[in-house]
Amino acid sequence: MRPRVRLSLIGFQVRERQTNRFNPGKSIVGAHSIEEFCAKLKRPRRIMLLVMAGKPVDDFIESLLPHLEEGDIIIDGGNSHFPDSNRRTRYLKEKGIRFVGSGVSGGEEGARYGPSLMPGGNEEAWPHIKDIFQSIAAKSDGEACCDWVGDEGAGHFVKMVHNGIEYGDMQLICEAYDILKRGLGMPVNEIADVFAKWNKGVLDSFLIEITRDVLYFNDNDGTPLVEKILDKAGQKGTGKWTAINALDLGMPVTLIGEAVFARCLSAIKDERIRASSLLDGPTPEFTGDKQAFIDDLEQALYASKIISYAQGFMLIQEAAREYGWKLNKPSIALMWRGGCIIRSVFLKDITNAYRNNPDLENLLFDNFFKAAIQKAQQGWRNVVSKGALWGIPTPAFSTALSFYDGYRTRDLPANLLQAQRDYFGAHTFRIKPECANENYPEGKDIHVNWTGRGGDVSASTYVV
Repeated sequence: MRPRVRLSLIGFQVRERQTNRFNPGKSIVGAHSIEEFCAKLKRPRRIMLLVMAGKPVDDFIESLLPHLEEGDIIIDGGNSHFPDSNRRTRYLKEKGIRFVGSGVSGGEEGARYGPSLMPGGNEEAWPHIKDIFQSIAAKSDGEACCDWVGDEGAGHFVKMVHNGIEYGDMQLICEAYDILKRGLGMPVNEIADVFAKWNKGVLDSFLIEITRDVLYFNDNDGTPLVEKILDKAGQKGTGKWTAINALDLGMPVTLIGEAVFARCLSAIKDERIRASSLLDGPTPEFTGDKQAFIDDLEQALYASKIISYAQGFMLIQEAAREYGWKLNKPSIALMWRGGCIIRSVFLKDITNAYRNNPDLENLLFDNFFKAAIQKAQQGWRNVVSKGALWGIPTPAFSTALSFYDGYRTRDLPANLLQAQRDYFGAHTFRIKPECANENYPEGKDIHVNWTGRGGDVSASTYVV
């Protein structure tokens, strides 16, 4: 049965050349069926699907297969979940077909002027599509924002992390807007001026730029349209996928998780309206140097963005280990420098960090970012503390700072947590190397009868 969704197929290098009246001078050939479409393509055929993620992709693959030959290439350019791309790569390889799952980011502007492309899958396909992909991709300092990412679903995995970081960036910007609006009592046009200034400094990015434009935009009555928009944020699930995968891999990608939960909180609008009349809290009242605080907020936003990207690359690094992928971190940072939604000036610094040290354990260990965080710390802490004192929620700012403080802490209170687990569930613990002795040997799973009433058998083995 033919899939009952709109067909969107791009066939590369058609045999015939025909000028489309809507695209004069372009090599476009029409086809009235999948069979005719496949027949018109040069071998190996290169076919790109741009359809809704999920079952429609599988349906179209099945519709194409009877008309393809060994060595042909199917490219999925939709927002597919990476496990689906893993499965499709393996399935099509058995049939002699090369599959590419490519993340695509850029929105309407990227569609017209060049997106960021993140291809992964069957690497044998890359030489056949490399020139095409890199020619249509966005450019940053003359380099194409497109390179081979890795095996199987690696391309869609990197796009998933990109979308998660996008969630985090947007939430951070919204929290900064809320602090300026409610904490400092600034009108929207003045907040727009702040974002316009920030877009000329370390925060120069697509999302800061569009925030400026949104805040400057007035309705027909001359008032800011943004103030009339219902405060219920939507989501399509890619941020949730990132957070779930981070939990699956045991990676503390806290900022993206908080950004997803913030959208969930926004969605219960009716309940929040009731709570606003029943629950008390402080009323923001700012005193002091307003410009100095705005400068602190800029640094807090910058530092929190660094944490978000550091967490994102931690997840990418762990995924490479877990799934056996070879991922090129400098190329990933380059792919995000132009065309995509999270493009920003400091992605060039991330690219440089990983080019200087491809084995960099954590972005925060790079000298540039270590110095940037150090410079931002005082203002960052001031903003988070003011948010708490004013009763203005800052889940993304706060979790970024908490992660930083947790990450730099040699001894966390998890020792007590593990003792609790052993007490109530006999889950065992391990002793610190410097405290090891004959009774508590190093590297062994130990259970203690904490009360004298328990047993000596552990319920499970200690797992980190």
